[in-house]
Amino acid sequence: MAGSTHTVTNQAPPLVGYDVFTADRALTAAVERHLAPELLDEALEELSGLGRGCGSVQTQEWGAQADRNPPVLRTHDRYGHRIDEVGFHPAWHRLLGKGVSAGLTAAWSRPGGHVRRAAGFLMWTQVEAGNCCPLSMTHAAVPALRADPDLAAEWEPRLTSRVYDRELRPAHLKAGALFGMGMTEKQGGSDVRANTTSARPLAEDGTYELTGHKWFCSAPMSDAFLVLARAPGGLTCFLVPRVLADGTRNVFLLQRLKDKLGNRSNASAEVEFAGTWARRVGEEGRGVRTVIGMVAATRLDCVLGSAGLMRQAVAQAVHHCTYRETFGAKLVDQPLMRNVLADLAVESEAATTLALRLAAAQDAADGGDERERALLRIAVPVAKYWVTKRCAPVAVEAAECLGGNGYVEESGMPRLVRESPLNSIWEGAGNVQALDVLRALGREPRAMDAYLTEVGLTRGADHRLDAAIRGLLTELADLGAAEGRARRLVERLALVLQGSLLVRYAPPEVADAFCAARLGGDGGAAFGTLPPTLDLASVVERARPVAPA
Repeated sequence: MAGSTHTVTNQAPPLVGYDVFTADRALTAAVERHLAPELLDEALEELSGLGRGCGSVQTQEWGAQADRNPPVLRTHDRYGHRIDEVGFHPAWHRLLGKGVSAGLTAAWSRPGGHVRRAAGFLMWTQVEAGNCCPLSMTHAAVPALRADPDLAAEWEPRLTSRVYDRELRPAHLKAGALFGMGMTEKQGGSDVRANTTSARPLAEDGTYELTGHKWFCSAPMSDAFLVLARAPGGLTCFLVPRVLADGTRNVFLLQRLKDKLGNRSNASAEVEFAGTWARRVGEEGRGVRTVIGMVAATRLDCVLGSAGLMRQAVAQAVHHCTYRETFGAKLVDQPLMRNVLADLAVESEAATTLALRLAAAQDAADGGDERERALLRIAVPVAKYWVTKRCAPVAVEAAECLGGNGYVEESGMPRLVRESPLNSIWEGAGNVQALDVLRALGREPRAMDAYLTEVGLTRGADHRLDAAIRGLLTELADLGAAEGRARRLVERLALVLQGSLLVRYAPPEVADAFCAARLGGDGGAAFGTLPPTLDLASVVERARPVAPA
């Protein structure tokens, strides 16, 4: 109609209806690189199917619905009976069911399982990060349960099942089960050795009664939980079922749900134990050692989750700038915006490449490769520290690429921004990771040897990387009073490792940009400060999620 003021022009179409996997060149290349040839065709077909699901209109809408409708706690029924249940929007259950059926809890017993799951988890985070918490906890519980072969034999088939059963009933009646975790207490935080929850032995061998309080309990609607409590022999790991074998509810008193900055769809609770039945996992007094395998797995998931959030943020930014025109040209073709997008794309690819390398190391370690196991000991906390730290600035800068549109909830960018700090906090915040790296450097020489062997594979390929390795070796030669500079040291370890992987595997333009800006000192503190002489157009094109119509 003539004179209409509501004709919509110069707006990007929604980024939906595409294959999230095949559109991510860094991710597909990593999967092709790290999987054995005989596994590749099946894996690519499976991941592409999941990628199409991730990019579908329906799945994206479920993610938005789950975020807009946070869980609700019901402590009592209408008659006053204590029930301690958490109610979720139907979209949450649809997403969780899809995640379970996609094998995101089933990596441990299939060839190349960790690489395949890592790629899927990285994509699924881009749909809705909140439901990735119970998927991660369930996946990560397996190595901890293996400290008790009988428990592992009973529970592992349920945890690796591809059946999602949301009903609260005895686990032996279910085809699939989910796990949560309760480690943190209000007086201790990351210092779990300050935990005061007590465990009193019962008559049946290996069973206990727990009394205490957990300040954060992840995924409180799960079928069972791994919990740390103080037994007569010291801090010990326990399995706490939500429903007992006879069908009665275990004492699992949900006091309140946390009102969080992000991760809104996922419930995090304070829980009270008051005569709660538990089964010991591992030996008394060795609780930290028992759960260390779970912690390592969830830390890697934090890296994967942050890499996924970064990828989605960059994909949205590049997509928007591909269609948006300003000052007579597409935004993506404006030199300064191209620099910003390329810088973000380099950061995203570095995160994805490192995350999938660690997943491949886990596959190799499961197969008995001790060098890869040693590499994980230092590379996982290094990656957890650095990649999760980079997530928030990437998300914020990517949102800015959309201008005011990026500050509006409908764009999806505020959800990414709110979610972006969380993986840095989960499973030990930055200082915890940095101190863990120092422990590995001081006590486990095989870990440092494995790291240096890894980065040394590219020696001579890039002078900036070579110089960074020499500088790092100088820093490592003097670890006296290192705690005060631990963050700086871990940052250098991460950048050198990422640089080595990109020089070895990424296209030259990506590796060149990374080494120039992150290792060579040719970039500034803000994104968008890459040397303009680099091939930035090719870097941005590689990051484009879909070709323009």
